[in-house]
Amino acid sequence: MVGHQGFQASSNVSRETLDRLKTYAGLLEKWQKAINLVGKSTLPDLWRRHMLDSYQLLSHIQAKKGCWIDLGSGAGFPPLVIAICSAFEVHAVESDQRKCLFMQNVSRETSAGLRVHNRRIEALEPFAADVISARALAPLDKLLALAAPFVHDATEILLLKGQDVDEELTNASKCWNMEVEKLRSLTSEDGCILKISKLRRRS
Repeated sequence: MVGHQGFQASSNVSRETLDRLKTYAGLLEKWQKAINLVGKSTLPDLWRRHMLDSYQLLSHIQAKKGCWIDLGSGAGFPPLVIAICSAFEVHAVESDQRKCLFMQNVSRETSAGLRVHNRRIEALEPFAADVISARALAPLDKLLALAAPFVHDATEILLLKGQDVDEELTNASKCWNMEVEKLRSLTSEDGCILKISKLRRRS
């Protein structure tokens, strides 16, 4: 279990950035009483399970700025953390209106500048993204189909995945050509981060 001090030691973010993340954590705990934003059992370990889990994505990409889109953003992990801790222009796509209102509130209170799209991913007008992320959203083959309209030649895709990742990769490779790196998660022994580039549908 890691508190904000442990997060600070792992991430080395500035005090100002940490203060903004603490504001986010406080708002999450307040809103969680009315809306189920994250799994209740994960709240005591919020800084590891959600904050650090999101922040670690920044160490796995080559781009340092540009357009980042997160699919199925829920309570804002990872897009709010990325928006607070980096220079990316971050877009969050989420169909649940209450979760969108929560993310907009946090973005306003933390000056994160997050752009929230309250719609289904399939209904969003595609635009080119330099980084695409998703966390606990859908099986890999479906995720890649959702991500594909936003992909350009240099897009990096980062997906937080669990223990079924190898089976998902086997299924997805039937329909998709891609370069894949499987990276160790800092926050979960059975979890990993899939880094995907050069995505294109098999003809």
